[in-house]
Amino acid sequence: MRTRDSFVRWAMVVLATALVAVALAGCGGDNAETEAPATGSFPVTVTDDAGRQVTIDARPERIVSLAPANTEIVAALGAIDRLVGVTTLCDYPAEVAGIEKMGDFVQPNLEAIAAAEPDLVLVTTGVQAEIIDKLEGLGASVVAIDPQSLEGVYASIATVGDAIGEPGAAKAVAESMRLQIGQVSDSVESAPVRCFIEIAQDPLFTAGAGTLMNELIEVAGGENVVTEEGYVAYSIEQLVQADPAVYLATKGSMSDPADIGERPGYAELTAVDEGRVYVLDDNLVSRPGPRLAEGVLEIARALHPESFDE
Repeated sequence: MRTRDSFVRWAMVVLATALVAVALAGCGGDNAETEAPATGSFPVTVTDDAGRQVTIDARPERIVSLAPANTEIVAALGAIDRLVGVTTLCDYPAEVAGIEKMGDFVQPNLEAIAAAEPDLVLVTTGVQAEIIDKLEGLGASVVAIDPQSLEGVYASIATVGDAIGEPGAAKAVAESMRLQIGQVSDSVESAPVRCFIEIAQDPLFTAGAGTLMNELIEVAGGENVVTEEGYVAYSIEQLVQADPAVYLATKGSMSDPADIGERPGYAELTAVDEGRVYVLDDNLVSRPGPRLAEGVLEIARALHPESFDE
């Protein structure tokens, strides 16, 4: 049975979640009784996650986002009406379905982007780093967003807020995320639970130390059995030896955890034997944006159900 203190903490998590929803709604809607978040002035210079200093001369009115997390950030800041292009992977919020598609995450369509006549393009690093110069050749300001930690996510939200002229909304969103994640962490009463997270199954890949996913696990009350740095391949032999108490898995294009119990060797795992295999919403834990707070709660519920029972 939940103790009174546990109940109070859980109630605070529910309240924090509600506050997040209110903050996001307030950033995106009109309410005569609510003070509008502060807007920015231009020109403004931001330092992006590629270490580049980018000067934006005027408030962007035509924004293209080439990563789902960036699209979610822009929407959360109340600027979805200024998005004129997104990728085929951008699916949240629902309104983005009606926005012109600019190719996929790996291969953005430069001709479609040029036709959209953007004044700001939000990219990520990695596979998109090589197209930054080409995008700038279109006359648009280009800002790279690719945070690797929760603090990085908060900073990236602030960067996008400054770039699009919504610093007040960015501050409100980041503060709401901090509040919700902090309350989830405070609600966990027991010791960290040893766990493993699957992000791809053939071959098996996982998130190790130094990754954003590893940080989400830790703040949710977990201890990752994978101590290697970065996103790494993992063998069934390593997995059996580590024997996590909880097996977390994201369901997406690279992983379908429905057959875990039938995979060779997996029956030896304590997590499988005791029925502690949990499927996470991939979009909540892999997109470095405002919904990470929901992802932390989802992980915490899997690891510590006694702290979050309905």
